[in-house]
Amino acid sequence: MSKQLQKISKIGLVPLVVLEDAACAKPLGEALAAGGIPIAEVTFRTDACLATIHAMKEIPSLIVGAGTVHTAEQAAAAVAAGATYIVTPAYNPSVIEYCIAHDVDVIPGTVTPGEIEGARAYGIRLCKFFPAAAYGGTTTLKALAGPFADVQFLPTGGVNNENMLDYLTLPNVAAVGGSFMTPDKLVAAHDWAGIAAVCRTAVQKVRDALPDR
Repeated sequence: MSKQLQKISKIGLVPLVVLEDAACAKPLGEALAAGGIPIAEVTFRTDACLATIHAMKEIPSLIVGAGTVHTAEQAAAAVAAGATYIVTPAYNPSVIEYCIAHDVDVIPGTVTPGEIEGARAYGIRLCKFFPAAAYGGTTTLKALAGPFADVQFLPTGGVNNENMLDYLTLPNVAAVGGSFMTPDKLVAAHDWAGIAAVCRTAVQKVRDALPDR
């Protein structure tokens, strides 16, 4: 893994960011960093995603990536806006090949052994596991650890504050992702201090349970 992906793995938490208004990007990014999670996965779910990435890149300590990337064109636009890593919702060779060609970290979406094997063939050793809960959660990840002992996973989809440690205690889970670190109600209320507090609580919970991470 790259140094950037190693840092993400060390923190163990990847907040998903879905903003309708890019004016909220900088204060939200600052809240994540203040809460001890200087990472943002800005999803391609709104028209404000590229402006959000661009604004968040103004925060020096923040690792900013793009998620829900479906095409190489979206990946290129995200990188041009300042994203330093790309996450896909599913296994997509065209996006993987773009990222490899342009030396951009990519975390491809996988859920089956065939997709994981496909990612391995590109030299990728960190894959998204999505939707985690719908595809067996920790039970499936435990089963995948045998044949794919050299692959780490970033499970999202059904991961929350209550079950995140169930995932993070698995040796093949590098980090977990979710919107539980950026609750919709707090974002809508522009409660940046509240989001920072949510992040601090999550970080402390991980540190208390997994001090060696």
